[in-house]
This record gives sequence, C-alpha cells and structure tokens, in this order.
Amino acid sequence: MSRHEIPGLYLFIHERARERGRDTGRGRSRLHVGSPMRDSIQPLDESRVQPLSHPGIPVNTGKKMAYQKVSADQRAPGHSQYLDNDDLQATALDLEWDMEKELEEPGFDQFQLDNAEIQNLENPETTDLNLDSIQPATSPKGRFQRLQEESDYVTRYTRSAPKSNPCNFCRLLKILCTAIVLFISGILIGYYAHKKCPSSATSSATLDLQLYQEILETIQAEDIKKSFRNLVQLYKSEDDTEISKKIKTHWTALGLEDVQFVNYSVLLNLPGPGASSVTLSSSGQCLRPSGRPCSEEARTRSGQDLLDSYAAYSAKGTLEAGVIDVSYGNADDLKRIQKMKNTTNQIALLKLGKWPLLYKLSLLEKAGFGGVLLYVDPCDLPKTANLSYDAFMVSLNPGGDPSTPGYPSVDGSFRQNRANLTSLLVQPVSASLVAKLISSPNSRTKTGVCSPLELPDNDERIVNMQVQTVTKFKTITNVIGYLKGLTSPDRYIIVGSQHLTAPSSDGQEWASSTAVITAFIRALMLRVKKGWRPDRTIVFCSWGGTAFGNIGSYEWGEDFKKVLQRNAVAYVSLHSPIRGNSSLHSMASPSLRQLVIEKSHFNCSRKAKCQESNVSSVQIPGDADYFINHLGVPTVEFTYEDVKTLEGPSFLSEALFPKRTAKIEEMDPFFNLHETITKLTGEVILQIANEPVLPFNALDVALEVQNSLKGDQPNTQLLALASRLRESTELFQSDEMRPANDPKERIPIRVRMLNDILQDMEKNFLVQQVPPGFYRNILYHLDEKTSQFAILLGARERCKLLASNETLQEALSEVLNSINSAQVYFKAGLDVFESVLVGKN
Repeated sequence: MSRHEIPGLYLFIHERARERGRDTGRGRSRLHVGSPMRDSIQPLDESRVQPLSHPGIPVNTGKKMAYQKVSADQRAPGHSQYLDNDDLQATALDLEWDMEKELEEPGFDQFQLDNAEIQNLENPETTDLNLDSIQPATSPKGRFQRLQEESDYVTRYTRSAPKSNPCNFCRLLKILCTAIVLFISGILIGYYAHKKCPSSATSSATLDLQLYQEILETIQAEDIKKSFRNLVQLYKSEDDTEISKKIKTHWTALGLEDVQFVNYSVLLNLPGPGASSVTLSSSGQCLRPSGRPCSEEARTRSGQDLLDSYAAYSAKGTLEAGVIDVSYGNADDLKRIQKMKNTTNQIALLKLGKWPLLYKLSLLEKAGFGGVLLYVDPCDLPKTANLSYDAFMVSLNPGGDPSTPGYPSVDGSFRQNRANLTSLLVQPVSASLVAKLISSPNSRTKTGVCSPLELPDNDERIVNMQVQTVTKFKTITNVIGYLKGLTSPDRYIIVGSQHLTAPSSDGQEWASSTAVITAFIRALMLRVKKGWRPDRTIVFCSWGGTAFGNIGSYEWGEDFKKVLQRNAVAYVSLHSPIRGNSSLHSMASPSLRQLVIEKSHFNCSRKAKCQESNVSSVQIPGDADYFINHLGVPTVEFTYEDVKTLEGPSFLSEALFPKRTAKIEEMDPFFNLHETITKLTGEVILQIANEPVLPFNALDVALEVQNSLKGDQPNTQLLALASRLRESTELFQSDEMRPANDPKERIPIRVRMLNDILQDMEKNFLVQQVPPGFYRNILYHLDEKTSQFAILLGARERCKLLASNETLQEALSEVLNSINSAQVYFKAGLDVFESVLVGKN
C-alpha cells in the first residue's frame, strides 16, 4: 500500500478519540483481535467520518490492500452498539503490527489483520468467526493525519511480544518425537536392508558360487565307479558302433539335448594278418615286439594281443640291416653318429621321449635311415611301472584322416592314396627285446640305480625286421550333445572325451574319460531340470579315432571350421584323467592360467599331495590338438600324474600301453581322484560358460611371450615388440576388463565386444610352418623344463645339422609376426572401444 493511502475506518477511530478528550497515548492503544469490544464495532454515523469508498471500488488507483471487518451479527451479546468514551478507553486498539512501520515498508500491497490465528487460539468461543474481506478505502488527506502530528509516535510505540502458547509447545514436541522415531527406524531399515541385500556385484558372484557348489555336490565317486565298470564291459567290440550307441543312449536319458552321431569314413592303418617280428641274424632267434620268442608268444597270448604293438601309418615290409643306437635321436646324437658311421638304409635304435616322435623321425628320415626300432627306456619310467614286456602302439599321423588332409571326410570328398605317412619301417618294441639285442640282462643294479639301455658304438648288430600293416576305410563315430545357452547360445564351450577305437586298448583309459564326462552331465542336467541354464552353450563330445591321430575331433573341426572359428570360446579336455595318483597336474592356455591356479589352489588347500605350481602351457596328447593348433581356442586339462613321470622325459605319453582295468582301480580304488577331476573340470566349465565377462587374462599372454624370449640369445627387436604388447594388454586390462567386471559400470554391448577380443586373442599366435610334431600355437612349450618358444628351439636344433641358419631366421620371423599381430590386435580393440565411447557421448 502507498504511504498516501489510509483506511478510513482507522482515521475515524482516531478522530473520535481526540474529540472525546482522550490523550494520544490512548489513541495509540491497541485492540486485541478477537476481544469483545473489537467484535462489537458497528457502522457509525457517516457525518462523523471521512467519506469511504464503496467496498470493492477503490477511490485511489494505488496498490490494493485488504483487511478484515467484523459482521454485526457476530457481536458478543450485552455490548453497546456504538463506541463511546468509556468503550474506547476500555478497549483501546491493541494492534499486533506496527502500522507506522508496516506502512513504511516498500512493496506492501496487502493490509490484513495478521493475528487471526492467535484470536482463534486464545478465544475458542470465537473460532467460528467469519471474517469478510473488504477493499481498501482511501483518506482524503492521504495518510493518518493525527499520527503525522505526533512526532513521538514511532519512538513511543512498541510491538507487544507474542504470548506463549502451551499447544504450540505440545505440537513441536510431538513433531520432534515423530522425527526421532522415523530417523531411528530409517537407520535400522537401511542397516538390515544393506546387510541382507549386498551390492549387486557381491550378490551375483555369491549366488553363482552357490549355484556351482550345488551342482558339483551331486557328483559322487560311487556313481563314476559304476559308470566306469559298465563301460569297460563294452571294450570287446572291435569297432566303436556299439560303444557310441551306449554313450548316446545314456546321455539322452540324462536329459542332454540334441544328442547325435556324426560319422566320417576315414582311412585307418591297422595291424596286418600276421604279427610283426624282429629276428637276430647272429642267432636266428625270432622275437615278437614284446621280447618273447615267436613260438612262446603264440602259445601264451591270444591272437588279438599279438596285434598290440605297431606303429600306425608306418611303411610296411621287411628290412635287414645293422642297428645303430641313436639314443633320443636329437640333433647332437645324429651329428655324432653321422661322423662315425654310414646311416644310409640302416636301422635306428631310438628311445621315445624328450622331443616329439614325428620330429625325430623326420630327422632320421633325412639322415637316410631305413627303419626304426622304438622303445621306452625303463629308467625313464616310474619304479612302480613294470612295462618291460609290455608292447605299445604309436601313431605317425599328425591329425585327421590322412586321405583328406586339411578338409573333412564327407561324402564326395577327394581321397588321396596315403597308405603310409613315412618311408621308414617303424616298429615299437619292449625294453626286454632291446636288452636281449644289446646283451644286457638287467637295466637296474642291485643298489636300485637304473642303468640306461645303450648299444656300444663299436658293436654291430644285424637284425631282420618285418612290419605288417593293412589300410582300409572305416567309419569313425563322434557322439555330440548340446546344452543350449540362455543369453549367448552362439558361443560354445566344448568338452571332449574319447571312446574306444584302438585295437590295442582294453577300454581302461577311454572308460575313465567317458565316466568323468558322463558324471558331470548327470550333475548339470539335474540343475537344468529345475529351470536353470548356462549363459553360453556347452557342447559335449565323445571322440572316435583318437588313437589313430585324433581323427574324430579333426574331422569334426574341419567340418564345422567356419562356425567354430567364430563361436568356439574354450576347449576342456578329458582325454586321460588318471595317469597316476601322486600329483594333480594342470595344463592351461596362458589366458586361462589364473583361473586354473585359483581352482587348483582351492583343491591343494585340502590335499597335501597337490602342488599349486603344476600349471603350465605345454603340448599334451589327445583331441585338444585341433582346437589349440588350428582354431587358437584357449584350452584346459586336469589330470593326475606320477611325480616321477613329470620329472622324466616328456612325450612318453605318445606310447599307448594297453593298461589293464585292474590297474586303474589300483591307482584310484575308491574313485576319489575321478571325483576330484570331475569337480575341478566342472567348476571351470561352469565359470567359462556362465560369467558375463570371460575369465581370460590378456596380460598373462603378454607375460608368457616375454618369458619365452628369455634365453642365451635374446633378440632385442623381439624384446622391444614384446614390451609394447605388454603395455597394450595392461591398458586393455585396466581400461576395459576392470570396468566390465563391475556390474555398476558394465555396458552389455561393450561386454560383448570385450568377450570377442578375449575369445580370439590366441589366434594371433598360430604360425604356418613348424617342425613335425610341434604345436602351431607358439604359446605352448615342448615341456615344463623348457620356457623358450618351441619353434625357436626346433630351428636351433636343425641349424646344428645344417650349415645355414636360414631355418632359424624363418622361425624368428614367424615369432616376430605373431607378436606384432597380437600387439596390433589389442591396440585396434582399444581404438574400437574409444570410438564407441566417443560416439555415445
């Protein structure tokens, strides 16, 4: 309200006060809103007041203001209708606001009695009082004239302090108590909610671990033992048709989806109609490969057992020549022998081990040898292994159907005529035959010290060796079953075992393998029937033709190569779970090593015999070969071994000894080791198949590369390139893998991109040209005793026999290109992630 706009009613009040002779102090007295006298204010004589504007029609055009008046019918009974001297003296205005002060405030546009609430609180009898708003009136003088004449008004006027109200205190107390109760309740609810509902990352990880344990707890040693014994009864069948049907029926009964046969017609090399033999020219004595006389062998053993010892895909025929002991057949041995003797068309006496058999045979073939007598030195075997008279089988097939190298053996494929894969006559023989050949009665002395079998260089032995084999086409059957994934059904975790196909096997090794994979399928399907599924598809495979060169897995891999190159995530091998009973041995790709160490450590904490450090990336026998060397798929395998076997020469596993069923049950009579292998393998499978981010470690791959370059002849260029690879993987690990493993930062499309990079990173280390028997994937070492790249070791070996170092330069180039490819691969992956992030922003 403007300073020149005044309410007429209050001008009238002050006029009457002066006319009645009251002092100005009373004129400035205050009226308590809601008092009886205030309620009795009535319309007055218009001649005694200044003209009023009509309600709702202001006289002045200034700002609006409003205040309240009391209706006449709401007066307190018994009071006068008019104001007189006594009334005014008794009921002086007790206004709750300083009129002078509030009229002085700029922007004041509303005039209203502000103590209406106090009126109602102090005077309950007037709580129903109805106050009507009226429009402001304007005085002709523009202000309170009487107030202007009183210069001491402002200084003498004081605002009365609000009166205390017990009800207000009670209300505040109630509000305060309610707030305290709500605050304490909120703290308690939040505490228990946080306790019962942890962060999504912890909750998800805990639930997954609980789920895995629930699945694995259903795996029992007794069930594996029953399955093993049932499978062993089927070994009498000469082909794998009946065995394959049994496995398929069993897996289907367990609930596995889409179990099917995948058949391939392949070329097999089998023992001939007659047994091979070795005849000593000096005495004319005929010996079977086991070392027993030909006549005695025929009387003591069955016809099938006579076929136990042979080399599949060896040349066949007869050769009479001198025997030259080449020991393990490495470059140093051959270089020494060639300086002393003519090796052309001679027979090499070769020990198995230390280097791949195919590599050593290639060196012997180049040196001009015509035949090979292959044996295992007893000093290289554990003391408990009494294999002196045991024959064994080897395969000279690098992998797959020899008649269709590099492409699948499907109907209509071109077949090459490859009856033998080497020009050498190769015959595996027992240590007892070698002992007779070199006239050494016993390889172990009375003190227990083993003396290796050796033929003196100046001794001459002439033998006649006869090798009989036959080639024919046969059907190899793979049993394939699927458990489709829920969120990523196009990503495959492949689990592989083997079943009987070798004529020299009695069912012991493959039955152990099949019993383990079947036990895991049983446990898994029990959970699937309750509604759970893994995120990624698990493919269960029982391979045929493993003993002949992993034929079943190679043909299936070649048949589905394009699909597997894009979709295969990992391969889990169950080739031969129980090879001993003293130590758990774990093989894993560098990218899977951390996961395997974690699971092995858990097992080692309960079993004192287990050594945590037994995790390595080395060449292994079995059907993992194709997935490692042609697809670059990360691979893992758990086995129980004898410590002595691990300490001895590598590649002794290339010899397939016909172990007896009783032998397996002697090593693991209660099948507790089988149960441990099943659970360890199963937990790794579940984690790879179900984790949002694949549990692969890119940095471990770079570290493996750096460690493989350490040696006597470091290459500065390779070391610099390996250092850049490590920097790229460290950046990749911190910038991409760390956020992806945190559910709060996880973005689905980035997780999928990340998994694609992790899945394919080992493909960068596949090289084209390697020595026979060496892995094309250079991340795998020859054995646990060597840490350098196998391809470089092989090249240096060849340089010892050749005058040129061209082979070594080629190998160095292959390694350099692989490291550079991996470095570019990770850098490109980082660039793609950065581009996606920029595009979103």
